[in-house]
This record gives sequence, structure tokens and C-alpha cells, in this order.
Amino acid sequence: MNISTILNKLVSWLGLFFFALAAYMIYRQLSKYSLDELKNALLSIPFDNLLYALSASFIGYVALSTYDYLALKYIKKKLAAWKWILTGFVGFSISNNAGHAIVSGGTVRYRFYSRWGICPGDIVKMVTFSGFTYLVACFFLIIVGYVLTPEHAFGGNDSTRMSTLITMILSVIGLAIYLWASVYYKKDLVIKGIGFKMPNLKLALEQVFIGSIDIVMASLVLYSVLICFVEIDFVTFMGAFIIAQVLGVYSQVPGGLGVFELVFSNILPGQDNQAILFGALIAYRIIYYLLPLVLSGIVLVVYEFFRKDIDLTDIPHK
Repeated sequence: MNISTILNKLVSWLGLFFFALAAYMIYRQLSKYSLDELKNALLSIPFDNLLYALSASFIGYVALSTYDYLALKYIKKKLAAWKWILTGFVGFSISNNAGHAIVSGGTVRYRFYSRWGICPGDIVKMVTFSGFTYLVACFFLIIVGYVLTPEHAFGGNDSTRMSTLITMILSVIGLAIYLWASVYYKKDLVIKGIGFKMPNLKLALEQVFIGSIDIVMASLVLYSVLICFVEIDFVTFMGAFIIAQVLGVYSQVPGGLGVFELVFSNILPGQDNQAILFGALIAYRIIYYLLPLVLSGIVLVVYEFFRKDIDLTDIPHK
């Protein structure tokens, strides 16, 4: 067995390693709570609100899976819809929990897409493109979040306000450059022998739109379980959530653990509100992080077990 084959198998099996890592990280996040606390956090939320949260989580992961559809459009390849939906769902449910999305999500994508005839260079392009999908959506939502977020959400000192303003300005510049390049920059960017083209303006705007939907849906998961306990207008909540979500991803802390607590403890001061936030965050992490991870694990096991039969159903009959 040559070195190339060994490396390919190693990278492929890393996907399972990151699934195990994601499971461990979500266990660490929830293990600080007792079973009674977890149960009470969910049972204290009205059924309708849980249903809204579950629906928002489902739509959010559909949007996340669509990242892979856009990436396939970018490399001008077509696959059956179930393939990119499966890969996107499993990849993001793992990377959301394990952190380091490019590495953890990238190995999952290599495991799947290499089986379906997509070469390693194109897989690198897809992973890079998906990273930029999230990045440009972050640029857009940081701008929106800056406008919507009340000043007290991030502290009242001058340095905090200045750093937030600088982040917003950089986001405006970053989004403007990306959209300008999608129209006017036609040269390839060659990195380690792989040529990257700028997407056209239509595809770039689709990136902003799809990337924004998944973050907005994630915010609705938390808002649905929080609003039944405390009065907070959606505009204030949405602005804070956008900033918290983006900071959590950039910090590479799995699930943004600690970021939400910091942001929302400033918005909802007082011990009574902290108890409410405690229960809402438990429910949020179960619905948006734990349940998709468990479901993706089941899907992954079923697919690996029946892989040959499932893949054969995608081959057209003559």
C-alpha cells in the first residue's frame, strides 16, 4: 500500500474521529447539569415553543446543507440531492459541536465526496467556498447586528464600543470587496497548485442569503425557548445573538460555549433572569446541538451499513 493510499484512508477515517470528538464536546457541555436540571429545563417550556424551536432548527440545518449545494455549483459538478443533503447535515452537525469547522467538516466531506467521484482538489475548493459562504454571511449579519444591538449588551466602556465599531467597519469593507471582486476580478487565485475563481455576483449573493438564513434560524431556536419566560423584543435579541454567534465561531469554542452566557447576561441582568437564561440555554443546546448530532450519528451508521445498496440506487438504469 503506497503513501498516497494510506493518507487517503487516514483523512477519510478522520471524519469518524471528529464525530466522536463532537459527541465528547457536547457531553462536556451538558455534563455539568444533572438529569433533573436537563429534564426541568425542557419541561418548563411550553410544547408550542419547543415545536417552534425544533422547526427553526430543522430549517437551519436545511440551510446549512445548502452550503454544499452552492459549493457544487461553484465547482460546476452535479450530485443527487440526497448526497449533498446527507454530507452537509452530517458535516455541520459534527463541526458545530467539535469546533474547527474547516478541519472537522472538511474531513467528513472528503470521506463522502471522494467516494462519489469528486477529486481532492475540487473538495478543497468546496470546503473553502463554504467557509467563505459563512464568512460573507457573517460580514452581512455583523453589520445588521451592530445596528440592532443595544449598547449595554456588550458593556459600556469605550474600548468595547470602539472594538465593536471597528469590527463592523471591517465587515462593511470585507463584504464590499467580496461583492466587487465577484463582478470585476476574473483572474484565478492559485494556492498550492489549486486555482480558485471568484464566484459570479449571483452566486455571491446566494452565499450571503443562505448563510444568513442558517444564523437567523439558529437565533429563532433560542428565542422560541426564551420568549415564553421573559419579555425581550426580537430586534434587541436578534442583534445580540448575531454578534454572539459570530464571536462564538471565531473563538473556535465548540458551540460558542460561554459567549452566549456573557452576551445575554448583560442583556438580562438579575438573578431571576439568569435562572431563566440557564434553562433556555440548556434547551437551546439540546435542540440545536445535541439532537442533530444524535440524528446524524444514526444516519451515518445506517448509510455506512447499507452504503453499497444506497449508492447503487443513484445509478441510472439503461
